[in-house]
Amino acid sequence: MAVPKSKISRMKRGFRRSTDALKANAYVEDKDSGELRRPHHIDLKTGMYRGRQILEAKDNA
Repeated sequence: MAVPKSKISRMKRGFRRSTDALKANAYVEDKDSGELRRPHHIDLKTGMYRGRQILEAKDNA
């Protein structure tokens, strides 16, 4: 059975657990439509990505 050689300090334990914290998702405002979208993702409403048309635009029907 694995047994630690020495006690893990509160500081080292905190360093390990610091990556477990939940972070808010980042959103940016689209330059063309003004809608919020995730960075490096296609704008699903217009179908644009980095100034190029990737998908067909959604119809609001």
